[in-house]
Amino acid sequence: QVQLVESGGGLVQAGGSLRLSCAASGSIFNFNYMAWYRQAPGKQRELVAQIFSSGGSTNYPDSVKGRFTISRDNAKNTVYLQMNSLKPEDTAVYYCNAVRYKLGGGDDYWGQGTQVTVSS
Repeated sequence: QVQLVESGGGLVQAGGSLRLSCAASGSIFNFNYMAWYRQAPGKQRELVAQIFSSGGSTNYPDSVKGRFTISRDNAKNTVYLQMNSLKPEDTAVYYCNAVRYKLGGGDDYWGQGTQVTVSS
């Protein structure tokens, strides 16, 4: 069992930046991918960034592309989300996710979330 703990959320003005961290209790090296999701009140949880172990490729939706950057430090078992040019519509609870594929099933871990509030 791996625990994921997010930190770095807070209140920021529009146009500002925040860096979120996701610290894992175990090695993240063998997860197929790590990701950040967000969920705003009354809305579905949505993917905002994904980073794959194989080759380190990344994936972003158009809503955050060019503003958000996901990275990972395997030595520290930590994944980061650098968020720049923040907008009020980025306000949400941000969750860290780790997925590992296995025959017959897989592992899917979530953190408890960290609140990001962007004021206009």
